[in-house]
Amino acid sequence: MNAVRSPMAAAIARALFPSQIYVRSAGVRQGVSDPFVDSVMAEVGMDTSQHKPKTLEDLAESGFDLVITLAPEAHHAALEMTRTDAVDVEYWPTMDPTLATGSRSQILDAYRGIRTQLMARIKKRLDWTPPPSG
Repeated sequence: MNAVRSPMAAAIARALFPSQIYVRSAGVRQGVSDPFVDSVMAEVGMDTSQHKPKTLEDLAESGFDLVITLAPEAHHAALEMTRTDAVDVEYWPTMDPTLATGSRSQILDAYRGIRTQLMARIKKRLDWTPPPSG
């Protein structure tokens, strides 16, 4: 629903590769913004508070080199939408942290786990190297 995993991944990619790659985030269905996402992303200095959930149909764009999907339904939709395009579509199975139960702290830990997982996958897939210090 473009409210949790995809916005987190997009914010991470933008932060790791500022002005280097073009990133868009969309889902199969339009959801509503999730305050837990804003909280855990703010912890690492990333602002997702302005994200407005969008559907794949809202993206009136093409020409992407890579589409990464994080849920089975999104993967099937992306494959269908790109079947005539020369684009790589990858599925990264990613748990839905909205299914977490327990205390607020336990729920936030589930979101943090997804944030950490996505950051590691993005760094590896896009061959991120830290900028030189100095």
